Amino acid sequence: MKRILATVLTIVLLIVSASAQINVDTSWFVKDNRQIYSLVVQQNDKIIYNHYFNGKTNADLFNNQSLTKSVMSLLIGIAIDKGYITSVDEKIVKYLPELAKDTDKRKQGITIRQIMNQASGLWHEDLTRMDKYFALDNPSDYALNAPLVSEPDKVFHYNNAATHILSVILTKATGMSTLAFGNKYLFGPLDIKNVKWGKMKDGYYDGCGLLSVQMATTDMTRIMSLLLHEGNYNGKSVVSSKWINQLLHPTIFYNTPWGFEGSTYALCFYHYTYKDIPITYALGWGGQFSFVIPGKNAVVSVNESIADATAIKASVLFLNRIFPLVFNGLNR
Repeated sequence: MKRILATVLTIVLLIVSASAQINVDTSWFVKDNRQIYSLVVQQNDKIIYNHYFNGKTNADLFNNQSLTKSVMSLLIGIAIDKGYITSVDEKIVKYLPELAKDTDKRKQGITIRQIMNQASGLWHEDLTRMDKYFALDNPSDYALNAPLVSEPDKVFHYNNAATHILSVILTKATGMSTLAFGNKYLFGPLDIKNVKWGKMKDGYYDGCGLLSVQMATTDMTRIMSLLLHEGNYNGKSVVSSKWINQLLHPTIFYNTPWGFEGSTYALCFYHYTYKDIPITYALGWGGQFSFVIPGKNAVVSVNESIADATAIKASVLFLNRIFPLVFNGLNR
């Protein structure tokens, strides 16, 4: 059955790559993959595949999980472009002055980059006990006040609790909520009109993806396509080319166990070389992906179920079985 599925999807994608619009019988896919909701492929600024599964449609807003981190990365870059934040190497104590009173003076040296690199040393929640983190009245303060779990800048700890603090910093730096800032400077300029974003109990919009930014898969694809065009959309700059270059070519990065085996992580994005072609991608729990492939001028985005029982299986299936077929179906 797996061989049959692979063959059918290969044929479908080869046809799609030659035509921007095509009707495809996806009954086979629904039958054998209950986790997938959407798959959108854009190449040369045209959507060449846009299909939905298991009852979903292009009107649905999908729970992007930790793709939220990558959206936050773009918002931080825009805030730097506009002078609200000096640089990614600015110390977070500027926006969180309470850290100056902490007995552990190492916290005063933590930078925005270190948080975005998952290497701040700040407390990170036990992923097996998410209910504990969600129950906190002030999760950002708790993460800041708890003892460091490692020396800042030394150890990669995938860290939702610390990444959420990016939303706190953005709000304090700009005087706007994260969603308001996003609507004004990212979603609005990209003509993205339908976005939902959950708030944590501290009153700040979730900066890490536990409650998540939700939008259509085509809209996430549009956001990620900024990395193909030096931050421009329809001829206008949304994010500076300087920030986009930092995202695509980070100078400080860490090995990560997530995603493609051998991937690195920096500034809330993953990096991998697939068949000798560099890929920068966003990843979220349950198989939420958005791959930016500059060598093919393409973006591939997928949304899947976030159910814990199928989350890892869905991610592995997409990376190992479906993505290779999509990649091979792209035009040279």
